[in-house]
Amino acid sequence: MTLAFVFPGQGAQTIGMGRDLAEAYPAARAVFDEVDEALGEKLSALIWEGEQDALTLTENAQPALMATSLAALRALEAEGVSMGDVSFVAGHSLGEYSALCAAGTFSVADTARLLRRRGLAMQAAVPVGVGAMAAVLGLDIESVRAIADEAADGEVCAAANDNDPAQVVVSGHKGAVERAAALAKEHGAKRALMLPVSAPFHCELMAPAAREMAEALAGVEMKDPSVPVVANVLAQPVSDAARIAALLVEQVTASVRWRESVDWMAGDGGVTAFWEVGAGKALSGMIRRIAKDAETRAVGTAADVAGAVEAMRG
Repeated sequence: MTLAFVFPGQGAQTIGMGRDLAEAYPAARAVFDEVDEALGEKLSALIWEGEQDALTLTENAQPALMATSLAALRALEAEGVSMGDVSFVAGHSLGEYSALCAAGTFSVADTARLLRRRGLAMQAAVPVGVGAMAAVLGLDIESVRAIADEAADGEVCAAANDNDPAQVVVSGHKGAVERAAALAKEHGAKRALMLPVSAPFHCELMAPAAREMAEALAGVEMKDPSVPVVANVLAQPVSDAARIAALLVEQVTASVRWRESVDWMAGDGGVTAFWEVGAGKALSGMIRRIAKDAETRAVGTAADVAGAVEAMRG
């Protein structure tokens, strides 16, 4: 088995995530404690006992999802599954920070602070109501790019997430995205859904947030990752910390090339198994539509950890 760990992005957050990991594994609990200390607040209380609306705020969801992913990783490590068993890591948008933390590029505390700053910067980049995002189902990336270009009409409209062969998300000014959703249906999309997001991520409207992250990353210690990280921007593996910092800045405004990233891992990378480490199963669903022969496994609870360890031991 050639294994990749993948880390979920925004949208996977749920109240209670990671709690059973923290109760079962002291090392998992320590991750949540470290994040709480780094942020100067009890984010863990919000994650486990708060309101979904508050957890969904970008500034909270991003560090919360990272904390849950790293807690799941620490639980795996406690059972003897280490990063030494992994050939590649990757993450969807904010999940790329979780992947880099897992590979030792950032400390947990620095990752939490970076993601809090990233969430605040992304939210502040565009006034509420000015931007929007929509998921287009049933059309490929080339078709959606053409539709986005047509819909822009002087505004920003771009293919923001190339998630799998039949799911592409567009982002930009609200009117342009609404035009793109209507055009997508005219061009044969099965569905085009406006998404309940607070900002238009991964498009040029996020340029102020990219500048903020360049400043933030310049002030953080970074190490070369212990495992190659397949970058969202390149859909290729990178192992140089300086290169990674530049790509993370670019990532704020660039498209998330998830389909191509998984394609590369399953093809040139030789990956036969993808474990989604953290909350939810969204990435596993995408991967099954991209790399149909690969094994997928979600590892977000103590029971999932037990199943994964059993699978690893054969």
